[in-house]
Amino acid sequence: MSGKRVLAIILGGGQGSRLYPLTATRSKPAVPIAGKYRLVDIPISNCINSEIKRIFVLTQFNSASLNRHIKNTYHFSFFSSAFVDVLAAEQTPGNSTWFQGTADAVRQSMHHFVSHDFDYALILSGDQLYQMDFNEMVSAHIKNKAEISIATIPVNAKDATSFGILKTDKKDAITSFIEKPAAELLPEWTSDTGDDMQKVGRDYLASMGIYIFNRDLLIKLMENPDTNDFGKEIIPQAIDKNRVFSYQYEGYWTDIGNIDSFFDANLGLTDDFPKFDLYCRERTIYTHARMLPTTKISGTILDRTVVADGCIINAGKIEHSVIGVRSRIDAESTVINTYMMGADYYQPLEDIVNPNVVSMGIGARCFIKNAILDKNCCIGDDVRINGGKHLPDCETDTYVVRDGIVVVKKDAIIPNGFII
Repeated sequence: MSGKRVLAIILGGGQGSRLYPLTATRSKPAVPIAGKYRLVDIPISNCINSEIKRIFVLTQFNSASLNRHIKNTYHFSFFSSAFVDVLAAEQTPGNSTWFQGTADAVRQSMHHFVSHDFDYALILSGDQLYQMDFNEMVSAHIKNKAEISIATIPVNAKDATSFGILKTDKKDAITSFIEKPAAELLPEWTSDTGDDMQKVGRDYLASMGIYIFNRDLLIKLMENPDTNDFGKEIIPQAIDKNRVFSYQYEGYWTDIGNIDSFFDANLGLTDDFPKFDLYCRERTIYTHARMLPTTKISGTILDRTVVADGCIINAGKIEHSVIGVRSRIDAESTVINTYMMGADYYQPLEDIVNPNVVSMGIGARCFIKNAILDKNCCIGDDVRINGGKHLPDCETDTYVVRDGIVVVKKDAIIPNGFII
């Protein structure tokens, strides 16, 4: 499949309130993940690995850091037609509103897309973790003579109520669709997901929010100003009128919808055989190439921990944690079940040794457990952060507690001896 026939459109999502405070100063696709990447790197990398190299990213909230990341990261040959462009919501003479939903975002940006030559629009979400060959989905779309294809994943009954659930006929044509069904309705929505999936109770086909539209149909559907959302309106209305097919995917996929799922997805990378494989040559995840020194570790016990570039670590023990770029952890500190995002820059040495300044990173003799430390946090000496279900949800100037996870805000300063 030639990528020249496909145009990719990545939806940056709305305000990202469920990922707050990580989205307080940045859009959801710009949230750092796995210690050195950003969420948007995942769909972009999947596209590049599938030879799809004309990519638009749609966003409207806090898009400055996303713009900067994409501008600094994705450079293609001057002699190719490849690009990754950010389109922020813009007011025009014919439109003065923000994006009202996923379909409205595509509608408002349509004049940018139609100036390109393509047969198929691949519409992706900017906040999912997965590795997928889109060529296989495009090939199935063409083989089925589909007008719309929806990537689907088998899920269990517990998860089914959070997704759009659909049913198909024997040829994978979608016959019905329901958005986030109530638990009592689920018995009517089981599907033949295959023996392997049914053995583990994954009896429902959920939409992954990944779509392929034929160019002409997408243009036609976008002419109706009353439909704002793909999942709630466009897809259900199209099932009766158009050839809509399911493309069943059975690999690892997770929706980074809230702090809990974000935390689990990151710490899952420390497993011996992580479900999301960053070490696969064929499915490289690309990101901003930083010229950082090697990481230096002294006197530290490390267990089930991944450490990014440019760190200086003198901690006593780090266990089941992800340590991001340029992180500094001082002597005798213990870090458990924590995602430390790292820093955007190095502090001058005179600040680090100044007893009157709380240095960036984690100070000496700290105990940090069940936490997310956003970029550029300054955590003093003898600080104790012990997250867990015993902590009620709350917010202060420097940190937020969600589902027992303590999230220290970007650039926050936590003074010596502070206890959470």
